[in-house]
Amino acid sequence: MNQPLAYVHPGAKIAKNVVIEPFTTINNNVKIGEGTWIGSNVTIMEGARIGKNCNIFPGSVISAVPQDLKYNDEDTTVEIGDNVTIRECVTINRGTTDRMKTVIGDNCLIMAYCHVAHDCIVGKNCIFSNNSTLAGHITIGDYVVLAGMTAVHQFVSIGNHAFVTGGSLVRKDVPPYVKAAREPLSYVGINSVGLRRRGYSTEKIREIQDIYRILYQKNYNNTQAAEIIEAEMQATPERDEILQFIKNSHRGIMKGYFKSN
Repeated sequence: MNQPLAYVHPGAKIAKNVVIEPFTTINNNVKIGEGTWIGSNVTIMEGARIGKNCNIFPGSVISAVPQDLKYNDEDTTVEIGDNVTIRECVTINRGTTDRMKTVIGDNCLIMAYCHVAHDCIVGKNCIFSNNSTLAGHITIGDYVVLAGMTAVHQFVSIGNHAFVTGGSLVRKDVPPYVKAAREPLSYVGINSVGLRRRGYSTEKIREIQDIYRILYQKNYNNTQAAEIIEAEMQATPERDEILQFIKNSHRGIMKGYFKSN
């Protein structure tokens, strides 16, 4: 850590085996866990909490104050888990009084030029491809993949294991286990490839498909579909997760895809 060309504030708490490359700035009230590597020209500002074995590449800015006119210098944080990779020129802003923190879960990969705004909560094992942008107050589950150039509207929720294709504008909530594509963003099937990679059986994948057929292909509204799913489908953790997501959606879930005549 003895890098004479980097600035580390005396109030920062840095584990002994952290590597800090030249021309990096680490401000007061920062904590960085063991085994983390900080590349050159990184700026880590007050309120950053960075876990173990992370890699932060050159040009990134972590825990800058929110780009929110309501922010009034409250004592908020960015909390980054273990084994997170943050590539070049990523920006992650700390929270406001809404949630008081922005969170990135363990084992995430955030590729170059992504932006995570204030009060976002991101689960574990997520991948955000280049130039993906999250507005404020977004909630993202575990194992979510955002392909490149995806833009997510504020207050949107994206469920576990969802896959959003590149260049998408995400204005509505994206339920768990699905693939989302086209404009406007629509349901185009379930994320069967991702689910198989994570050990889901063929039978479990078919069960999830059957649930989404009722929701998206039977011409029911969301309330009717949820009632039928609850009445006719066997109770499982996946079924209950989908129903709870629909119930809790404040922005409404995305629609199914229909070809125009």
